[in-house]
Amino acid sequence: MTDIVLGAVAYDPKVVTIWSGFRSWLREHGLDMDFVLYAHYERQTEDLVRGRIDAAWQSPLAWLRTRRMAEAAGTGVRPLVMRDTDRDLTSVIVVRSNGPVVTVADLKGETVAVGAIDSPQATLLPLRHLRDAGLIPGTDFRVRRHDTGVGLHGDHIGGEREAARAVLAGEVAAACMSDASYLTFGLEGSLPAGTTRLLARTAPFDHCVLATGPSLGTERGERLSELLQSMSYADPGVRHLLDLEGLRQWLPGRDSGFADLAAAVDETGFYDAEGNVTIAGYRP
Repeated sequence: MTDIVLGAVAYDPKVVTIWSGFRSWLREHGLDMDFVLYAHYERQTEDLVRGRIDAAWQSPLAWLRTRRMAEAAGTGVRPLVMRDTDRDLTSVIVVRSNGPVVTVADLKGETVAVGAIDSPQATLLPLRHLRDAGLIPGTDFRVRRHDTGVGLHGDHIGGEREAARAVLAGEVAAACMSDASYLTFGLEGSLPAGTTRLLARTAPFDHCVLATGPSLGTERGERLSELLQSMSYADPGVRHLLDLEGLRQWLPGRDSGFADLAAAVDETGFYDAEGNVTIAGYRP
C-alpha cells in the first residue's frame, strides 16, 4: 500500500515529469510515494486539510488557505520543505522608459496592468504595495486584469506576459509582475532592453511550500523532509528534475514570509478567516 499520497497542480505538462521522477527517486530510497494531479489549487487545498491526501505542493496563496482552513477545523498542517528559490522573492511594477510616469504618485488616474485575479506575485502583492503607497486600486487608478490560468495562483505566467505586452504597447501606464518574470521577459526579448524601467519593488516574500496535512504523521513527514533535503544537485539522476522544478536545494519550510500576502488577502476579501473563497469574480 502506498505510504504517502501527494497532490500537485497540473499547471504545465512538466509537472508529470517532475513528480514521476521524484516518486521513483523516493521509492529507490525506501519511501513509497504516489501523487495525484489537480486542475486548480482550491480543490487540492480542501483535500489536503480533509485528509484525502497527505501532502501538497502549494502556492503561497494555497498555503494561506491551508493554514486558515486547518485552524478553523482544528487540524494540524505545516510547511515541510521549500525550494531555495522560494525565499525572499520580490515583485516589480514597471513603466515605459520614455513614458510620463516617474513616481508611484504619477499612477493616479492611470491604468495598471496585473496578472490573473489569483496571482500573488503579479496582482495581490503589487496592488497591496500601491495601497501602502497611498493609491487605492479601482479608486485612484484603474486595474486591467489578465486572467490567464485562473485557479493556478499565478503559476501560469501568461497573465504577466499580457501585462508586459500592454505596457510596452502603451495601452497601460504600468505593469505588475514578479522580478523573475521581468528578467525573463528581458532576456527573451518580450521587453527589449531599454524599453522599460523599474518604478517600484515590493517587500520580500516567500513563495511555494510543500505542505503536510493531518493524515501525514510526524515520523513519515520527517522521513519525507529528510530525503528531499538530501537530494544533491551534483547527482545527475535528480539534477534534471531539480532544474525542471527550479531549484538546486530543498530547504526546511518556514511560515515567516507570508505576512504581506495575508494582508492582501484580507484587503481584497479573497478568503475569509476560515479559508472560504469570498472574492467576487473568481471561478477556478
